[in-house]
Amino acid sequence: MGRKTKVAISVGAAGIAAWAASKAVAKPIIRESKKALEFDNPIVLANRGGRMGAPENTLSAFTNSASLGVHGFCVDIRLTKDEEILVFHDEYIDDTTNLAGKVADFTLNELKDADAGYHFTDENEAYPFRGKGEKLLTLKELLDRFPHMFVSINMKDSPDTYEGSLMPSKLWRLIEELSAEDRVAVTSSYDEQVDRFNLYAQNRVATGAGDDEVKKAYAAYASQFGHLYNPQVDMFQVPEKFGIFSISSEGFINFLSKLNIPIYYKDVDDQNAILSMIKNGAAGFITSNPELVMQVIYDNTIE
Repeated sequence: MGRKTKVAISVGAAGIAAWAASKAVAKPIIRESKKALEFDNPIVLANRGGRMGAPENTLSAFTNSASLGVHGFCVDIRLTKDEEILVFHDEYIDDTTNLAGKVADFTLNELKDADAGYHFTDENEAYPFRGKGEKLLTLKELLDRFPHMFVSINMKDSPDTYEGSLMPSKLWRLIEELSAEDRVAVTSSYDEQVDRFNLYAQNRVATGAGDDEVKKAYAAYASQFGHLYNPQVDMFQVPEKFGIFSISSEGFINFLSKLNIPIYYKDVDDQNAILSMIKNGAAGFITSNPELVMQVIYDNTIE
């Protein structure tokens, strides 16, 4: 046996020994249950209120989706110039309203004058909501209007911006003011924002994984050291694929489920994919077309 072979065997043996030792010592850290996430699976959350039949993030969209029987909404929030929390996805308001510029450059009163249905088109390329009085909503208005709905709240502003630096504390104060701790979840693609929010919330609100947390979880799952993964959040909201990795497999879903972490998939509109994910254990779906997803679930779960 050559020297290189002996070294390789020694290194391999050391690796196996380290893995075995870590398995013997480490125990999975299971997340404490959060009331907001206690649903019968699968659930359906209307993304931005549902964008197929009405302008996104408007009262019409949220009301339409609520009438379908969705379990709740998935919304994005941004801070206005006068530091109000607006339900809005884009940094700029050009694509959905008759105004132009950044959300952060307008006061709430100015944004309330915007026509939130200005650019929405139907299947005939007409503008059925233009000039019909559709208004942008604050997060407080949404939570007040739909007190029995689960709302997943995504902080969009980067932590490096002025608005992002203020958002975690302002969001916590609003949730606390409305006693909404048990009917919301808070997430962001920026892990730092989730961590900063939880400094205020102290685990009293369900939190969702940022991009780095998703990568960390998948790396742990794909390695032989998944037992060392220490989750920092209560749920995952992810697309079917994260980069080049498919994260809708039964194995990955089970890996998270054993840690009491439900996983919700975004923008899945294919019937076979929806059914496959349900079979694999998906907790639910975040969709711009809730009517379609709910119909697929209903047609395939009814006896």
